[in-house]
Amino acid sequence: MTIEYAPTVLATADGQPHAGTPVLLNRPIRPGTDSAVLSVFGDDRWELTPALFEEHVAATSLNFAPIPAALRPTAKNYVWQLLNCPDPPALRRFSSTRLAVRTVVSGFPSLASFLVWLDVRGITTLPSVGPADLDRYLSDLLDSGLSRDALGDRITAVRRLWAWRERLPAGDRLPATPPWRGEDSDALLGRKRRRGENRTPRIPPSTVDRLLLWSLRFVEDFADDIIAVRDEYATLSARSFTARHRHGGHHDPRTPEQFHADLRTLLRNMTHDGRELPGKPGPDGAPVLDRQHLARLLNCPTHWLGRRANAAALDTSGLPIADAAYLSAPVTARLDGSLWRQHLIAFGEAEQLVRHLSTACFVVIAYLSGARPGEALALRRGCVRHDATAGLWLMHGRKWKGATDEYGGKKPEGEERTDPWVVVRQVADAVSVLERLHERDLLFPTTLFDTRIADALARGRLGKARTTQVLATHIDRFISWVDTYCANTGRDERIPPDPSGRKIYPVRFRRTLAWHIVRRPRGLVAGAIQYDHVRLGVTLGYSGTYASGFPDEHAFETWLLTLEQLTDAEHRLREGEHVSGPAAPTYTQRVHQVSRQFAGRVLTSTRQARDLLDNPALQIHKGKGMTCVFDPAKAKCRLGSGENIRRTPDLTDCQPGCQNIARTDRDIAVLRDQVAELEGLVDDPLSPGPRRERERHELARLTQIVDDHDRTRPEAP
Repeated sequence: MTIEYAPTVLATADGQPHAGTPVLLNRPIRPGTDSAVLSVFGDDRWELTPALFEEHVAATSLNFAPIPAALRPTAKNYVWQLLNCPDPPALRRFSSTRLAVRTVVSGFPSLASFLVWLDVRGITTLPSVGPADLDRYLSDLLDSGLSRDALGDRITAVRRLWAWRERLPAGDRLPATPPWRGEDSDALLGRKRRRGENRTPRIPPSTVDRLLLWSLRFVEDFADDIIAVRDEYATLSARSFTARHRHGGHHDPRTPEQFHADLRTLLRNMTHDGRELPGKPGPDGAPVLDRQHLARLLNCPTHWLGRRANAAALDTSGLPIADAAYLSAPVTARLDGSLWRQHLIAFGEAEQLVRHLSTACFVVIAYLSGARPGEALALRRGCVRHDATAGLWLMHGRKWKGATDEYGGKKPEGEERTDPWVVVRQVADAVSVLERLHERDLLFPTTLFDTRIADALARGRLGKARTTQVLATHIDRFISWVDTYCANTGRDERIPPDPSGRKIYPVRFRRTLAWHIVRRPRGLVAGAIQYDHVRLGVTLGYSGTYASGFPDEHAFETWLLTLEQLTDAEHRLREGEHVSGPAAPTYTQRVHQVSRQFAGRVLTSTRQARDLLDNPALQIHKGKGMTCVFDPAKAKCRLGSGENIRRTPDLTDCQPGCQNIARTDRDIAVLRDQVAELEGLVDDPLSPGPRRERERHELARLTQIVDDHDRTRPEAP
């Protein structure tokens, strides 16, 4: 990607900007940006969108008009330095790299609040701000009722403004004394924030299972029917715009006689094909002719249909009026053996279904690949390829996290991933559907239709990706459609809402996938998909490194699950659960050790979670009817190995007689069920002799294990 910069305009002699200096003087801008639209220092609104390369980011600007006039030049000078200075001054807990444009934007409201506070109190220059003023500002903040995060942002804005004082003219500097004696927000607010904690809420399993189920149905079952009506809808909707909004009337070269002949031809064809006239609900609920849609079919203004000859042709056609304006493509997809809808797709629902199909594709791609929302929204046509040699589907794209420029700051244009995502076939299918759904380069463009109305609604972002906020709204609408469809068809498969009331934001898919992999590898709808994908695709093939960030999420969830399981195990031991088997003493020792060693432990990074998972005290793994108290020196099973992957037992290859085996009362309950099942099979006279002999041998082995467990149970006091 070729990087462009704003045209160079000399600053003043002291290096400060003047009215004509470009706002983005030292920032790369999107290729093809018209230099005439770039903001300059003298403007009160600075357009920053040219410096944003992520396709899903909305138009962004800074408005200095609300800042008091006396302090506005100071604010502009300071923000200009934030945007253009490549080497920020050092300050504890502040990044030493240049701030990203969106970070500058997100911190702007806190800066503005401080400057407004000063102006209200008659302070119109920064050099006149004393320690007492800052103490009063802090006191007002603490009394404001703002959240802790909001308070931290306000404090940080003042500390950063002070840190930059040497880069500003003398009249724009805070005094040399550090604000609040140099203390940061953690010290001032009295409670330390857990840094690095992932606070993104997971999507509840019941919700995400059904959401994925219906998304897969759209991609795998309904897609052909929806794509079939897409072009017809696009053509007709463009006609309706022309008929209603073209200045000077509808310029149609047809004479009234020619148009009348076209109308009669349409009516004859509809009669021959057994079709009905387009309709809509009338005042009493009965269908009436939808003259607007009929005008679309004939590409004419609606009033042409009211001419006497044309109205007579309609009245005498004998065609019934449908209850909606249906498109012509047939319905072919089936759901549980029956057509998924009893009627053709109507004009009024076609755009909605096209958007739902695109949304369903995003759910499948984002959830089952583990890609970040921005990475998924930046995917382009041809991004998925199949490696026939390895038997893997590979998804190529750009990344922004971890992409840094020569100064160590975020590289705004991002970079192509060195290693692609390893994905499952369902993700490849979703990409293929999107490539058939439209002809744009981006898979998730702002709009799916080339109309002037769509262009206006996109607010100049036509051809770029949808934003995450818009996508969250589309997911809500998709869920509402599914719930309505289930209600109308009597299906008990609606998508349950999140009990917390939270919206399904795209960022939640990645965290939920990590949880679902660790907690429910054999879950409901996506059980096999998620299990195979993550264990084989992500853990081993997702770049093979931790650069993607996803293995960190996976390690964090594994750590949480491990602690929960071991805490439950200790509670059961204290309640008298019996443990038998060769590793029983080690099991008991490790479970009690976990409580002493890790109680109250706070993780500040997912890297710590990965490191802690290697701790021998945590090497307890639940199997079927047994618990592995893992010691690689004693293991008889095959062990995982390789770079960046810790050695773990293969619970599918558990060998009898292994000294790592312990059995809890819960494990014995599983074995008792197996014993009961085997007893029935051994007594079956129709079972083949060799099979019956194998089952009798297994029954004897399991019965001995159960008896030994009961025999070694300590007597109650």
